[in-house]
Amino acid sequence: MNVLIKGGRVVDPSQGIDAIMDVLIADGVVLELGTGLAAPEGTETIDAAGLVVTPGLIDMHVHLRDPGLEYKEDIATGSRAAAAGGFTSLACMPNTKPVIDNKAVTSYILNKARNEALVNIFPVGAITQGSKGDTLAEMGEMKEAGCVAVSDDGKPVCNTELMRRALEYAKGVGIAVICHSEDLSLVGEGVMNEGYVSTELGLKGIPWAAEDIAVARDVYLAEFTGSPVHIAHISTEGSARIIRNAKARGVQVTCETAPHYFTLTDEAVRGYNTNAKMNPPLRGEADKAAMKAALADGTIDAIATDHAPHHLDEKDVEFNLAMNGIVGLETSLPLSLKLVEEGVLDLQQLVAAMSCNPAKILGIDRGTLKPGAVGDVTVIDPNKQWTVLAEKLETKSKNSPFIGWQMKGAAAYTIVKGQVVHKGI
Repeated sequence: MNVLIKGGRVVDPSQGIDAIMDVLIADGVVLELGTGLAAPEGTETIDAAGLVVTPGLIDMHVHLRDPGLEYKEDIATGSRAAAAGGFTSLACMPNTKPVIDNKAVTSYILNKARNEALVNIFPVGAITQGSKGDTLAEMGEMKEAGCVAVSDDGKPVCNTELMRRALEYAKGVGIAVICHSEDLSLVGEGVMNEGYVSTELGLKGIPWAAEDIAVARDVYLAEFTGSPVHIAHISTEGSARIIRNAKARGVQVTCETAPHYFTLTDEAVRGYNTNAKMNPPLRGEADKAAMKAALADGTIDAIATDHAPHHLDEKDVEFNLAMNGIVGLETSLPLSLKLVEEGVLDLQQLVAAMSCNPAKILGIDRGTLKPGAVGDVTVIDPNKQWTVLAEKLETKSKNSPFIGWQMKGAAAYTIVKGQVVHKGI
């Protein structure tokens, strides 16, 4: 549990650090940062020359499918994929079977994580019972059991009055609310972004307005109630504009996007590629550019994968019938590092979006290398070249549109509570 990371470029936005330093972790916590640090006896020494050392990466939006859907993913395989991708902490969404909407299911996940997970697992409970959108779930009970946020992710809370009460209730118990913002009446039978490509392919489209209208509602409810809200997986130029304007008014709103929304467009659907089918759908070039701009100016607070594993049989079907979602834990880091290479973000901004900000939004004691903090560290090799191969992915499911892509950048070491759980070198 003692590790000395020597001579790496330490990037820690929580302390404003960007310098060549050593990091000493002892008994699972960060003991000291400095230069020329000596390693106590029995300490594992990592030569980080040429590498980037950051607070452990946090993915605040993943689907681990456990309990009930373990044929797609489970806590053990999901945590292995996370460690391989450089993530030390995951917030897992509640659309399991049964739904995470009570103390019993929350306790099951945390107990299983203690025994099987390589990384920290933070459950997200449901906003409504069974995520059915009818009755509020017991948020206080779930928070006491260990949930760090609530969300009906995968489904919007369509009843605006109920969503208002959810925000007020959550504020009272002090738990974060993550909104899946989508107007289902506009989505209809749509299966991809509405536009030129959907018309050409003969597929029913989902208009950008389905997201923007729902985002506006949730932002206005946050403003009305004085309750903080986090908007999941934004994908449109309009959503970014609405959130940017709300922040300027002082509304307590944060948001995330996923690497696929600043990397791909709906052109990826050509050939009826079901690995490019997700919700919200891949949008157009203007939206992709808007995601980058919103990351650059701080409108988007976090990069999250929305890791959504599905069995081959659920993707190897007609496009209309295929399940939404892609795996992303093992490709998020290199795709996000490309933003630095392109000059969209600097390393401080990237680490803030992938570690510090998610920790703040979820209210967890992570996302920093301050002495005394939990010894979660990601050591990144920004120059490692590798190819995404389905058979090499740690995740149980292989539904990625990035199979065969050449990547640059990877986790060299993933360290959780002072324990090296992944070595990529």
